[in-house]
Amino acid sequence: MAVDPREPGPEYREFWREYHLCTFTSLRPDGTPHVVPVGVTWEPETGAARVITNRHSRKVANVRAAGAAGARVAVCQFARGRWATLEGTAVVRTEPDVVADAVRRYAERYGRTPKPNPDRVVIEIAVDRAMGRPGRTPGRAPG
Repeated sequence: MAVDPREPGPEYREFWREYHLCTFTSLRPDGTPHVVPVGVTWEPETGAARVITNRHSRKVANVRAAGAAGARVAVCQFARGRWATLEGTAVVRTEPDVVADAVRRYAERYGRTPKPNPDRVVIEIAVDRAMGRPGRTPGRAPG
């Protein structure tokens, strides 16, 4: 089910505020998908989703390999029959204020502040597509 990423509606917004681990999907240089678990924060007002990670991770390498224009990626979360996916173009951000802001947002959503990490960076996604079924649909299987 398509969702307007700038006006997603209250159920969709609330689902992205709840505590859920997510998947991050990027493409390796050979074109194969790389899917890993992550924490994601999303700000529909600006269209930015953020993943904090280590600068030496494979996901960072995949995003950087796409060049300055960024890489197409997707983040997804699910809980039983509820699910939501955000897609967009990702870039790696290293500025200390951007990293600190992303850590703050992560702590708000996930209820804990990550340990300091001098190698921490942010994968920032300019979300341009959203889909999902965030509402409670008893008896309905995901898909």
